[in-house]
Amino acid sequence: MSETDSEAAALAPVHTFASLAVRNYRLLFLGSLTSNVGTWMARVAQDWLVLTQLTDNSATALGYVTALQFAPGVLISPIAGAVADRFGKRSIMMVTQAGTGLVFAALTALVATGTVQLWHVYLSAVLAGVLWGFDAPARQAFVSEVVPDHLLSNAVGLNSASFNGARLLGPAIAGLMIAWVGIWPVFAVNTISFIAVLLGLFLMRPDQLHPAPVRRGRGAIREGIAYVAHRPDLQLVLFCIFMLGTFGLNFQITNALMATKVFGVGPEGYGLLGSVMASGTLAAALLAARRRRPRLRLVVGGLAAFAVVTTVLALAPSYWVYTVLLVPTGLTSLTVMTAANTTVQLTTAPEMRGRVMSLYMAIFTGGTPLGAPLIGWVGDAWGPRWTLLVGAIATGIAALVAAGYLWNRMGRPTRLPA
Repeated sequence: MSETDSEAAALAPVHTFASLAVRNYRLLFLGSLTSNVGTWMARVAQDWLVLTQLTDNSATALGYVTALQFAPGVLISPIAGAVADRFGKRSIMMVTQAGTGLVFAALTALVATGTVQLWHVYLSAVLAGVLWGFDAPARQAFVSEVVPDHLLSNAVGLNSASFNGARLLGPAIAGLMIAWVGIWPVFAVNTISFIAVLLGLFLMRPDQLHPAPVRRGRGAIREGIAYVAHRPDLQLVLFCIFMLGTFGLNFQITNALMATKVFGVGPEGYGLLGSVMASGTLAAALLAARRRRPRLRLVVGGLAAFAVVTTVLALAPSYWVYTVLLVPTGLTSLTVMTAANTTVQLTTAPEMRGRVMSLYMAIFTGGTPLGAPLIGWVGDAWGPRWTLLVGAIATGIAALVAAGYLWNRMGRPTRLPA
């Protein structure tokens, strides 16, 4: 394709589902959608297992589980990013997805036989976290190898739509299954769902991929850190996403506590909360799929809007008011996430994407091992509503700091450099 043709493609209108015309992306999308449904079902089942069977509604234990899921990925992220840039991302994903499926198969067996203990859940969280640490940067960077650059923003938006469409279905299905047949069948469905991802990756046509240049030799990790150190625009995005991930996105804890301790609903009611919130995030994802290039002010403005909505959510007087408010909460949170993710990928050199995306994922999830136990402790000490208020205060302060930085250092909120 000539430079003129590339520019024309970049400026042409993008339809919401444009990337699905690419066969390899279609396989990735469908496999991920199936697996994501299983993943969200398992998250609800895991939370319910910890809260109602393995502890006496301990928010602290739930916080530990969440922390253990993310801590390994943070610790190995620099190595994982270098691995993603050096080896085939498709092969890495096949190994990590198969390994995660085996971890959940073992947990399913323990729950089904009634021998599961809290330390089993902790161990499975650590093992899955290690595999996720290698999977995440490879998966994030792999998208740019599956679709051409002018469809990358669309593909990132559709990936978010897949994730949040599954988030819409998964918790609702899990809540009904837990109420009707128990917890272990939910874990079993999640285990089987990994086959869909593996099948999609296996059926891809390698000759239709656009692999990035492979980085050989030493110093790969150092190069990735140095690259970000010289990019203040990326640093600002990473700061915003860190504050959101650490203090704002603890809904696996906050929703569970609000459902059980404040509103006194059962597993069906808890599952509904996740599904309703996902409707807002799904809407944001579809909007993101039509957005050509994000702006810094969208990241910062979205973070400020999230802080406001979460404050109102914390003060919700009833279960149904709380449920309705989860729609704008999901909308604002995913607006920040998709804008940040697309910004980082579109403005990073192809040969650096694996390492930069590993740093992105490490920073996005890196605060979770700190934030989740803290939020769990806040829930036990001050009550469930404060778990939301702490997140709202922290993200609100972060939005103000980021807006001030934009105004003083960069002149005005503007479009990021290509």
